[in-house]
Amino acid sequence: MSNLIRLIITCVFFGAAVALCAFGFWGWGILVLFMGGMLLLTYFFNENMLIAQFYLRREKADKAEAWLLKITDYEKFLHKGQYGYYNLLLGLIESRKAPLKSEKYFKKSLSLGMRMSHNTALAKLSLAGIAMAKRNKREAQQYLSEAAKDDKNKLLADQIKMMKQQMAQMDKQQVVRGGFRPQF
Repeated sequence: MSNLIRLIITCVFFGAAVALCAFGFWGWGILVLFMGGMLLLTYFFNENMLIAQFYLRREKADKAEAWLLKITDYEKFLHKGQYGYYNLLLGLIESRKAPLKSEKYFKKSLSLGMRMSHNTALAKLSLAGIAMAKRNKREAQQYLSEAAKDDKNKLLADQIKMMKQQMAQMDKQQVVRGGFRPQF
């Protein structure tokens, strides 16, 4: 349902609640007011994204993807503040299937912006992992330092530390692989 339609229906519910309370039907008025409040809440927090997040936490990426794909035009169905989160969720789901293809979703989520710094840190950490997979050490270090800076509550501190250790091992592998070649 489009956000404009949600707001119109919410206004109708609130008007009906006021009318019911004015005519003395307090119980029905409060019930309709509560339903209008729930509908207004779905304007700011899309129910498809909430259900997709629930399934991602339960490690059911296929169901999460099915719920996210129900949002056909995210600019029409979502509040402007949710655009970045929508692309972040798509990137997390895509990274489970094809990690290198999820880069565009993470970059788009960062360009659209997200309010919570730990979500920005998660997107940058994922981009650092993609850069490491592409053997681009400089870009991976840049994303890792930005992720560490954005992770103010230290929610991703263990993952960042593990990623730095993997980067150090990547350097050791390159030295072993390169080896010494005698010149002829």
